[in-house]
Amino acid sequence: MLELMTFLDTFNWPTTLSGEGVAVILLAFFGVCYGLEQLFPHRKPIKRRGSYGTNLGLFAVNNTVLSLLSVSSLFLLAQHYAEQGLLRYINHPAAQMIVAFLVLDLLLYLWHRACHSFDGLWLFHRVHHNDPYLNTSTALRIHILELLITNLLKAGYVVLLGVDQLMMMVNEMLITLLTLFHHTNIAFKSEQWLGKLLIMPYLHRAHHSTERYEHDSNYGAALSVWDRLFGTLNEREPEAIGLNGHQPQELISLFKLGFNIATPASVPQSLPVELEMMIAEAAYYRAEKRDFSPGYELLDWLEAKNDIVKLVYGQQANAKKQGKYGLLMLG
Repeated sequence: MLELMTFLDTFNWPTTLSGEGVAVILLAFFGVCYGLEQLFPHRKPIKRRGSYGTNLGLFAVNNTVLSLLSVSSLFLLAQHYAEQGLLRYINHPAAQMIVAFLVLDLLLYLWHRACHSFDGLWLFHRVHHNDPYLNTSTALRIHILELLITNLLKAGYVVLLGVDQLMMMVNEMLITLLTLFHHTNIAFKSEQWLGKLLIMPYLHRAHHSTERYEHDSNYGAALSVWDRLFGTLNEREPEAIGLNGHQPQELISLFKLGFNIATPASVPQSLPVELEMMIAEAAYYRAEKRDFSPGYELLDWLEAKNDIVKLVYGQQANAKKQGKYGLLMLG
């Protein structure tokens, strides 16, 4: 440890970092990842442009809302609580930076895992997962309420550790860079080697699998160490990306998706017993596919109900439309 501290002392650690500078770095890195996707795509997309447009639109809306609510001003909080938290017990600035980064990455791992473990959180988090084309911009596809809660958790992290503005800005930049990268639609030879420490694109592709037993894994934001430590690492190559079934891809629909599961307007308030039994069987089938792991009971039921109702009442609606069309043709 003494040798490591001596080695770190040889570097001139930055004392300032502007928000404009971070924005330029992130924008340039996004452009690099986008270029790599065009030159060396891992999977050739079908609807690439629609995915990018929707994700960038959602990012713009989220950024505007956060700015208006001042929730993203974690740096002001860091300025107030700097040197008042647990980091004050660590004297070396480089060690403080490392500890702050590790704690933030662990916090994001636990929060991400919670979003997959609890129905209420998954309803918002699935907006991120329903992109059928995994690409750099998918990292920006986050429901506004999930983003708000994430910022509140980060605020608690800033206060507890006493993170200063520079640490907060550097850590946010590093996490964002790595998140953009591991969503990028590329593959390269040294991925498996780098994946022993960091979350690489091949690991995060498994996390975006349509199969729940596969996408409930690889929760890390930057480091793969947490997944290895807690037994959630998955190195399988997924057959398909996104969520099963028809998923809305428009901006407004994505926002609504986080609040409910829409059903046809023609569905009656009380369903026949036969349909309730079909829904129960479908929910059981969903639970069986994920080995009955807890935390998804409500979501299994809601998704099963949505599928059955759409199947039955959607067919009835189509039959009525065809009947009206036939009468018009006869007329």
